[in-house]
Amino acid sequence: MTFLELVKSRISIRQYTPKTVEDDKLAYILECARFAPSAVNYQPWQFLVIKNDDVKGLLQECYHAKWFAEAPVYIVACTDTAQSWKRSFDGKDHADIDVSIAVEHICLAAAEQGLGTCWVCNFDAQKCSELLKLPGNIHPVAIIPIGYTTQTISRNPHRKPNDEIVKIIE
Repeated sequence: MTFLELVKSRISIRQYTPKTVEDDKLAYILECARFAPSAVNYQPWQFLVIKNDDVKGLLQECYHAKWFAEAPVYIVACTDTAQSWKRSFDGKDHADIDVSIAVEHICLAAAEQGLGTCWVCNFDAQKCSELLKLPGNIHPVAIIPIGYTTQTISRNPHRKPNDEIVKIIE
């Protein structure tokens, strides 16, 4: 499969089977995330792999969608602001950008492995931090449910054309 074919095949999955995700597939996915680029190569991220049903239940208090509870594994992608690069001109912290790149590596690697994911950002991050007892410099950015799906893979055909999103300055 070409990279473009992989990108086109990845969609947000909201229907999971209870089938266990193999440890070797999770290791592969996390290795792909580890090699994501980051500003100044600081790698300001932590990935919490949640398989335990009790801990998953806690995370379901942060995001209440029924389909979310079906996923056999969650990865909580967090930034570490103590390690992130800040732009000197204005102090902009690039931690969210860096972890976002790594999250997309996770989603694409999972798709390559025949697994579904959904990038969940609409969750109570403060409650998530409290429930997982995260230190003050670690901030959850996204929760990625991962698993096998019965959902038919079909992409929404509407994508903006290049002339709306690309401007070439010569």
